[in-house]
Order: sequence, then C-alpha cells, then structure tokens
Amino acid sequence: MRIVGMVLAPGASANSTHEGLLAIERALRDVVAERIDFPYIKAKKRVPDKAEILIETVVQETHRLAEKLGVSTDQIAVGGRSMGGRMASMAVAQGLNAAALVLISYPLHPPGKPEKQRVEHFPRIPVPCLFVSGTRDAFGTPEELLQATRLIKTPPKIVLLEKGNHGLAGLHDQAAAEVTSFITSLNKDCS
Repeated sequence: MRIVGMVLAPGASANSTHEGLLAIERALRDVVAERIDFPYIKAKKRVPDKAEILIETVVQETHRLAEKLGVSTDQIAVGGRSMGGRMASMAVAQGLNAAALVLISYPLHPPGKPEKQRVEHFPRIPVPCLFVSGTRDAFGTPEELLQATRLIKTPPKIVLLEKGNHGLAGLHDQAAAEVTSFITSLNKDCS
C-alpha cells in the first residue's frame, strides 16, 4: 500500500516546530506530514510524560491522520526525532499498524551510558525502518547503531551524516532528503 501520510513527533526538549521536523514536512511532496506535540508540551511542562502516554499519543495521532486522509493506518509512516522516534518505534512494536518508521537521531542510550540500551522492542518491529544519525551522536555511535539494529527483523536503512551531533545542526535538510528518498522508494515498491 502506498504511504500517503506521516506522523512526526519531536524530541524531549522540543516541540512540533523543531527545524528538523519542519524540514521533513517541506521535503515531502506527495505525503501529508502531521507534526505533533506530546501532552506535556501542550501543558507547558518540562518533564516528559510517562512512556505509556507518549506512545498512546503517537497511536491516537496516527489514527487521527488516517481518518483525516480517509485511509487505514498502514498507509501512514510514523517517527520523529530522538525521543519522539523512540516512542513511535515502541508504538509500532506494541501493535500500531503503520507503514514504516522514520527515526532521526534515535537515542540508543543516555550519553555516556552505553550499557543502558533502549532497544528491547527492536525484535518486535515488523515494518521498514529508516535511521538517520550523526557520526558524532552522543546517544549512540555509528557502530552501536549498526549493532543494535541487527535486532530488527527486516534490515533497516541506516544513513550516517558525517560530523553530525545528536541535534544534527546544519544537517536538517540533508536528513529530510533521506526521509523523502526512503518514502519514495517504498512507494515505488508498491507500484
């Protein structure tokens, strides 16, 4: 099935107006991008909601976009930056029927704590995945990302942006171009 929409969630310290999410929205031509905010952001709180609430927000927003576009959720890709992407991946691993995952600067572990991997749900991800990360991301080295993503059943597409840090400053358009290329390739496979 053709991907017609995408739900994009921000990282923990950002909101739906983050430049990285805006760049993806601008780059997508034939796909409707819906940038979302989590409840704690809407309530102007600093501390993120519990994972269950964040995951449920991704699920609800995916269903809302599918309904708005008149399609099923398997025509909607989900993802986002850092924590937002992680919550989207957890939603899919828990059964959200999405078309694909787009994970920008996935937070594999807290900075300086590589032993605290956030990948226990990876084996339950059943959809195509794109990971875009900087080669200098403190939340996971390229080697750690390559190792961790071996847990995913379908080999994901991994793009490493040279000299990029976790925020991918100055690289948002490049990351957005990778997202567009990924979605376009999946839609061509459906033709």
